[in-house]
Amino acid sequence: MTTSVFKGRSFLAEKDFTRAELEWLIDFSAFLKDLKKRNIAHRYLEGKNIALLFEKTSTRTRAAFTTAAIDLGAHPEYLGKNDIQLGKKESVEDTAKVLGRMFDGIEFRGFDQGVVEDLAKYSGVPVWNGLTDAWHPTQMLADYLTVKENFGKLEGLTLVYCGDGRNNVANSLLVTGAILGVNVHIFAPESLFPEKEVVELAEKYAKESGARIVITDDADKAVKGADVLYTDVWVSMGEEDKFAERVALLQPYQINMDLVRKAENENLIILHCLPAFHDTETEYGKKIAEDFGINEMEITDEAFRSKYARQFDQAENRMHTIKAVMAATLGELFIPKV
Repeated sequence: MTTSVFKGRSFLAEKDFTRAELEWLIDFSAFLKDLKKRNIAHRYLEGKNIALLFEKTSTRTRAAFTTAAIDLGAHPEYLGKNDIQLGKKESVEDTAKVLGRMFDGIEFRGFDQGVVEDLAKYSGVPVWNGLTDAWHPTQMLADYLTVKENFGKLEGLTLVYCGDGRNNVANSLLVTGAILGVNVHIFAPESLFPEKEVVELAEKYAKESGARIVITDDADKAVKGADVLYTDVWVSMGEEDKFAERVALLQPYQINMDLVRKAENENLIILHCLPAFHDTETEYGKKIAEDFGINEMEITDEAFRSKYARQFDQAENRMHTIKAVMAATLGELFIPKV
C-alpha cells in the first residue's frame, strides 16, 4: 500500500511543514529536476485536473504550475481574476466547495492569506499557495534548492535579504531559513523592518535549528561573510503609489558590486525572484529613469549580469519545486517517514 506524510495536505505557508519535510521536498525537487533533464517520464498525477486561480498576474508562477502539471500528467486550467468571483459575487467557501468537486488540486495566487486558507478548509482537496501578501512558500523551495545546488548544503550558510524587509518574500526567507538552519540577515531601513510577529516566529525556529537572525540597516553588519545576497522589487503589486518614497528610501540597500565586495566571499551567489529592474528595458524602468533619474533600482545591471548571479537557475527551479509539492501532496508516492 502506498503512503505519504504529505498526501492530501495543502501547502499554504512554510511554517506548516517541519524542517525534515521541507528538506525532503527540496531534495525531491532535485531528483525530479534530474529526471526532467534526462527526459525520464514522471507522470505521478496522470488524469488529475488542477485549477490555477490567479487574482494577481504572474509569469513564473503560472508558467511553473502549468508546465509542472503537464509533466506530471495532469491537466491545468487557468482561471484569472475575471473568471473567479472570490468574495465578490460568490463567497470563498462556496467557490471552494464547487472547485473541490471538479478539480483534484487548487493553486491560488492573490492578496489575502485568509482566502487561500479558506480554499483549503472548504474544498476538500490540496491547495497550494502561489503567493499571498503574507507568504510565498513555493518561491522558498526554489530559492533554497538553488542555494543547496551551489553550496551542497544549507545549514550554517548566511543569506542576506536587501530591500523591503516586510514583504512576503522577506517574511518567507526569514522563517524558512530559520527552520532550515540558515542564518538570515534582513538588511533594510528601520521603517521597513519585518513585523514583530514574523521575527518572533523566525527566532522560535532559530532556537531549534541554531540559525542566527539579524535585522539591521548597517551594510557592514549585514553582508560581511554572506554566502547569498537576495533582493526583490522595491514596490510590490498594489503599492504602485509608493515609488517615490521607496526609491528615496531604498537606494542604500541596492545590490551592487560595492555591496558584493563588502561580503568578502568569492563563492557568494546573488538571487532575485524576478522581475528585476536592473535596466531601462521595461516601461517601468523607463518611467523610473524619467521621474527619478536612476537607470537601476534594487540591483545594478552589472551585479545582475555578474558571475555571482543565479536568478535564472532560481526561476527554472520554481517549476521543479512546484512539481515536487504537487506530486507529494496529490500523487501516490511511497514516503513512509520524513
